[in-house]
Amino acid sequence: MNRPSPSSPSSPERRSFFGRFNAGAASLAALAVGGVATAKPKPARWEPERHDKDDWLEKPSAKHRLVFDTINSDGLAEALAFAGNFIFVNKSEYGLGNNELAVVIIVRHRSTPFGYNDAMWEKYGAALAPITPVEDPKTKLAPKVNIYDSEEYASLLPSRGTTISSLTKQGVMVAVCSVATLGIAHVLAGKVGGDGEAINKELVANLLPNARMVPAGIVAVNRAQERGYTLANS
Repeated sequence: MNRPSPSSPSSPERRSFFGRFNAGAASLAALAVGGVATAKPKPARWEPERHDKDDWLEKPSAKHRLVFDTINSDGLAEALAFAGNFIFVNKSEYGLGNNELAVVIIVRHRSTPFGYNDAMWEKYGAALAPITPVEDPKTKLAPKVNIYDSEEYASLLPSRGTTISSLTKQGVMVAVCSVATLGIAHVLAGKVGGDGEAINKELVANLLPNARMVPAGIVAVNRAQERGYTLANS
């Protein structure tokens, strides 16, 4: 009796080989299906929500964005000096104009009073000074002007000759904490007499040029970073 050739489709060797092959293929298919079934979908990338009241931070022409967070007079002095350096070097070394930079200085907590103009310092200086705290470098008394916005005092302060107005004229924006301002208004009302809400409205109406009230300084710190600003603490 003739045995089937090993190459014959009906030979035991070929049947055995294809049996093992099919079993292996089935196992691989099962693993593949199992892998697909157990694979976890990648979570969607988190994106911050945008709010219209924060749109003031947008400056489409800006190629670089920087925000300073200040909470006291010394921190503000450093922020002014470094903001001046930032603008100068970007112009001298990179050829960038003021419209190509977005710079924000946030005044909150004890630096908040420096967002107010001279009229407020003349009227409330004796009560404002202990809040920050600060003194007139000439008289050693409570300032009667916003010393960080005065050319007369610029060379006497750690801001190294840079004033707030010299920066805002170059496009720097100042964000003033409304929460701190309300608290300051009530402190002033207790010291000089008057209504805290009325004083708050007075302070809000007497901000420095290119300064704006924001819901809270700490919120502005957060929103600026979510909109691409690099944070510099002072």
